Amino acid sequence: MKAVKYFFLVLLMSCGTSKVIYDYDDKIDFSQFKTFHFFEDVGNGLNEFDVKRATAILENELSKLDLTKVEKPDFFINIKAVITEVQNNNTIGIGIGSGGRNGGFGISGGIPIGGKKLNEKIIIEFVNAKNNELFWEGSLVTTIKEKRKPAERELYLKDVIQKILAKYPPK
Repeated sequence: MKAVKYFFLVLLMSCGTSKVIYDYDDKIDFSQFKTFHFFEDVGNGLNEFDVKRATAILENELSKLDLTKVEKPDFFINIKAVITEVQNNNTIGIGIGSGGRNGGFGISGGIPIGGKKLNEKIIIEFVNAKNNELFWEGSLVTTIKEKRKPAERELYLKDVIQKILAKYPPK
């Protein structure tokens, strides 16, 4: 039953309108980059658990591209997250009114429906270790729930990272 629940979670996440944005230095020969490591302060905007999840997922995904994590790499990786609150347009309206022949009075208000929603932008940066210059960046903005279980968070990060890395290296 848990597998079915997580399948629907991934399905819902992949049906969103989020789009990956890429940018890179088109003068760089990407074949020169074979090894990587993470910046010491990787994970700005993420909690410690998410940093561990994201770096492990990135290591796994980059190994599929024949890239190796080493102490003296060709490039460094930085991961950042920026979270903003989404305006909740789903409300229940409540109104009180009175009217008479020559006067009127009214009060209205809205009560939000559903939980708090957030926009999370995950940014992955690749920086040349020789000259400390950014040579590739990918980012994805998605709408997330404020409260998620660790397993849901891990599935989410895996999905986001795979989408961001789908166009690396550029053709």
